[in-house]
Amino acid sequence: MKKLINHPDRVVDEMIDGYVAAYPNHIARLSTSGRALVRKQLQKGKVGVVIGGGSGHEPGFMGYVGKGFADGVAVGNIFASPSPEPILEVTKAVDQGAGVLYIYGNYAGDCMNFDMSAELAAMENIRTATVRITDDAASAPIDQMEKRRGIAGFVLLFKVAGAATEKGYSLDETVRVCTKANERTRTMGVALSPCSLPQTRKPAFELADDEMEIGLGIHGEPGMTRGKLAGADEVAAQLLDRITDELQLRRGDRVAVLVNGLGSTTLMELYIVFRKTAEILDSLGVHIHRSYVGEYVTSLEMGGCSITVMKLDDELAGLIDHPADCPALTQL
Repeated sequence: MKKLINHPDRVVDEMIDGYVAAYPNHIARLSTSGRALVRKQLQKGKVGVVIGGGSGHEPGFMGYVGKGFADGVAVGNIFASPSPEPILEVTKAVDQGAGVLYIYGNYAGDCMNFDMSAELAAMENIRTATVRITDDAASAPIDQMEKRRGIAGFVLLFKVAGAATEKGYSLDETVRVCTKANERTRTMGVALSPCSLPQTRKPAFELADDEMEIGLGIHGEPGMTRGKLAGADEVAAQLLDRITDELQLRRGDRVAVLVNGLGSTTLMELYIVFRKTAEILDSLGVHIHRSYVGEYVTSLEMGGCSITVMKLDDELAGLIDHPADCPALTQL
């Protein structure tokens, strides 16, 4: 599979070089590790928000550092957690004395390395707290939420965390509202074609031309079901069925909806999926308070998409509506 790169061992660092050069008004790169990025202008006195994860999901995670989102990000290798060193480097840079929130996907490597960083930060008298994102409804049964992965729900959770801290929430209050937001967020995805790592340039998994897989993870983790490729309306209905059931959506509820492309699915297709999503929610009497359609958390060049729904209350709606300005998402 073709890649427009120089050398597979340099792709992450060269990508970061280009990213920092492209957004000099948003991002500053810390010097020690080269894998630690922070907002160009930090808001004094507020709780810091630190995110992180593996590369290959662009614009996640670097794209969500900026006003209304995170204050800093630690960048890992492709599909690999960042090490504790850049996480700690970011933590120290964004700490304003009010504590630092770690918010990231529920993956073993991320959990281990963020926890190690938290221990190191405590030794330097920096208080941290953690929220692990578990929006992937396909990755474990509902009674085992602690085992579920984080996927495109990242975006809405980062949005809530960034808005809350800018509004003056304390660290404990930010943990509370982000925990609530996580509990009220579900994502379901479908894969149509595989991605390939720069080092191998070979498909990470196999899917026939007439097949799709429901629930496949953003690193190629096995999904729930594999079957014949269906039309966009049928796929959207399948994905939403589990989401609406778990969130117990009822007439009069308000939601934020994010339809996310996984890397090689066109905007045309994503809007067709959103069309059916909106139609189904409208038939249930559920109001879409705010919607997002595009590539937000990808998996290299994987084909497919995911649908994320956050069930809103007044507090969450206000945080989702909060202005934002970062490279991946600007909201007035």
